[in-house]
Amino acid sequence: MEHLNIGFDAKRAVANNTGLGNYSRLVVDVLSDLYPMHNYMLYAPHTHNTERVRTLLSRPNVQLLGPDTNLWQHASAIWRVRNGITRQLARNGVQLFHGLSNELPLDIARSGIPSVVTIHDLIFRRCPEGYKAIDRQIYDYKFRHAALNASHVIAISECTKRDLIDLYHIPESKISVVYQGCNPVFTRPVSPERQAAVKKQFDLPDTFIAMVGTIEPRKNQLLAVRAMSYLTKDVSLVIIGRGRMGYDDLIRREIRRLNLEQRVKILPFVESCFLPAVYSLATIAAYPSRYEGFGIPVIEAINSGTPVIAATGSCLEEAGGPGALYVRPDFPNEFADAASRLLFDTQLRADMVRAGKEWVQRFSRSNFANGIMDVYQSVLG
Repeated sequence: MEHLNIGFDAKRAVANNTGLGNYSRLVVDVLSDLYPMHNYMLYAPHTHNTERVRTLLSRPNVQLLGPDTNLWQHASAIWRVRNGITRQLARNGVQLFHGLSNELPLDIARSGIPSVVTIHDLIFRRCPEGYKAIDRQIYDYKFRHAALNASHVIAISECTKRDLIDLYHIPESKISVVYQGCNPVFTRPVSPERQAAVKKQFDLPDTFIAMVGTIEPRKNQLLAVRAMSYLTKDVSLVIIGRGRMGYDDLIRREIRRLNLEQRVKILPFVESCFLPAVYSLATIAAYPSRYEGFGIPVIEAINSGTPVIAATGSCLEEAGGPGALYVRPDFPNEFADAASRLLFDTQLRADMVRAGKEWVQRFSRSNFANGIMDVYQSVLG
């Protein structure tokens, strides 16, 4: 394979600590590791001297670039979306540009530089009630423009691919599904000492269902709370995440209404470094979200050896495969039935853990890197 100069929109890679930032860093990490013959040029309007960024830049084939003229340094927001960045890509000899977070420069097609964009989800279209009207309009314009003008589109799931076809009428032949993996830390065993320390630090119960994610209507924590009233009293629910849209207040009111104060714990501030231990301590992980682009927490839990309860209706079956039981998102009794099966059927738990770990092998670093590079090669011919 010939040497390539590959450019990336790295705004999220250097500035975001979760979500799109994790994906962006993972792309650069796996490609620079498994395809070291290429140069990876990260374009960002501002630099951030964080440990995550320093780790990426420690690779000899990765460099971080910002606006290269005084004018664009004072207008970096505009530089990123039109004229400035595309002219700089040409000056730097970039042969392909990848928008890692749903966006491309507005003039990317006119620049003549082949481009790829990753579209993560169209949740703002499927679940509009969770977004302000102005935000929906901005996202719709950016995402649609990127998908229409890119040489090729990477969707992170078949669900997102279907949405691109249904909502934006992108030709199926222009879309490739490339699954991402989760942080490899979730595949490593957690020592009993670490488990004991984390259990003590967060006062975790002996038998609990773990839910990780922003506390908001789409994530559907209310389903699990209501299901607790059907379950045996020695089972607890631990909700990890920060509240949004006042949904956490609704959750707390429901906990009081159902007299579950002693069985449901909300932990809004748990750093990601503690999550492998939390998952390994949990009896069940729950992710009954109404709509997702993919569902990384499902993969994290399965890699940690914990069976999952997830919701039907979007992409979670793609992520969890046989490592999860699936319930409708509006039926607490179905959630409770699934939880009871996992709590009391040890053979089912063991079978799901084994099958789940086999399933998530498809989300390996090498498959992820090879899938992206295959797209690049198809674009470049």
